[in-house]
Amino acid sequence: MSSITTLRLRDVPIGTDATGTRIETDSMGSVEVPAEHYWGAQTQRSLIHFSIGDDHMPKAVYHAYGYVKKAAALVNSDAGRLDRTLAKAIVIAADEVIAGKLDSEFPLYVWQTGSGTQSNMNVNEVIANRASQLLGGALGSKHPVHPNDHVNMGQSSNDSFPTAMHIATLLAIGGHTLPRLDQLAEAIWTKAVHWVDVVKIGRTHLQDATPLTVGQEWSGWATQLRDAHDRLRQAMVGCHQLAAGGTAVGTGLNAPDGFAEQIAAKLAELTGLPLVTAPNKFAAQGSLDAMVAVSAGLRGVAVALMKIANDMRWLASGPRAGLHELRLPANEPGSSIMPGKVNPTQQEAMVMVCLQVIGEDSIVAAAGAQGNFELNAMRPIIINNVLHSARILGDAADKLRRYSVEGTTLDRDNVDTYVDRSLMLVTALSPYIGYDKASAIAHKADDENTTLRQAALALGISAADFDRIVNPNTMVGHPRRDLGLDSVS
Repeated sequence: MSSITTLRLRDVPIGTDATGTRIETDSMGSVEVPAEHYWGAQTQRSLIHFSIGDDHMPKAVYHAYGYVKKAAALVNSDAGRLDRTLAKAIVIAADEVIAGKLDSEFPLYVWQTGSGTQSNMNVNEVIANRASQLLGGALGSKHPVHPNDHVNMGQSSNDSFPTAMHIATLLAIGGHTLPRLDQLAEAIWTKAVHWVDVVKIGRTHLQDATPLTVGQEWSGWATQLRDAHDRLRQAMVGCHQLAAGGTAVGTGLNAPDGFAEQIAAKLAELTGLPLVTAPNKFAAQGSLDAMVAVSAGLRGVAVALMKIANDMRWLASGPRAGLHELRLPANEPGSSIMPGKVNPTQQEAMVMVCLQVIGEDSIVAAAGAQGNFELNAMRPIIINNVLHSARILGDAADKLRRYSVEGTTLDRDNVDTYVDRSLMLVTALSPYIGYDKASAIAHKADDENTTLRQAALALGISAADFDRIVNPNTMVGHPRRDLGLDSVS
């Protein structure tokens, strides 16, 4: 065997020309693994015992793990605990993991050990074999880079997996979900400003109510979404605290003094995230409360988006036998049997996504309550659900904005007709003639299918008074002030 001091990094392309199998070993003995892959014995054992369904551990977890292994190698190398040549090889391999260049080497399923040990060892084995290859070693030899002794130095699955969970979550939501929610909220707000002065009839309990403007209604949607966005962002703060350095049970056994602080600082540097070491590793490893909070934040976004999507599809119902205040873009045929039918498909997709997210959050909450003593062993299902929710919410928000919200227009004839025919405009008369008489006018108009004005005049209200008091344009408050477009003294 070559000594470490004589090893030199080589420019070796990813992959091997080997076929068949090779022998890899772990503490339980030897296992045959596919020769063309970098994973080792523990990964192969997991594939044998836990190939359940089609649910693979999200690649984002492994990309985040690449940061963890890179940071650990750099910290250990700087402290003189890990040979610099080995550390450089580990860093190169970890960078390949981060970049997704080794995604095919991470085949494990969500349904595995609840600690995530198998995924941690999958990363350790792949990085160790790739790093050894870069240094001229043979795959499976664990030389010169050992998966446990070198790649996993100062770590345990029990602290590294929740660390990777937090990083993956922060990157996914910060890089994908939140920006798309921002864009959707902005698109909705743009419509609100455009329609700020268009008076429409309000609805409560699915029944006619007093008027407001289309802009006021849409501003409510935009603000609801922005509030949910902000609550999600605030929930992410808990994920800034990392379990790394706690090792097996939170005591930091086998990690040197200062390692927790150092690896958190290095991870913050590498990722650009405001990461810090968790002040209490027993809480960080025995619970997954930060992940539960983020999941709840995603659920809050789903609640807001479902409300918006449902409002839009109801307001677009028709075109002849529904409300049809909104005209949604016609993106595809809506029926295989009814020619010309167009459906609110983007809204329907959004509602289904939101239902999925709410269901996944219920599982996360239940799994978060399954912590026992010094470990919550429900980690894989939690990170899978959180990342899935973050992904589909971001995707659905993007599609709703691009293919529906931005192209939505108004059916002004219907909007105006509903205002003209509304009985609830009688509300403006109440302060002048009393609730009971105003109610009598509304009932008379409804029973006799006349206009509100006709019923009011028949019950003794003068035309001049009715026209002065029952003016929809003066019943909507201050829409421009509501949207911050100008001030009203």
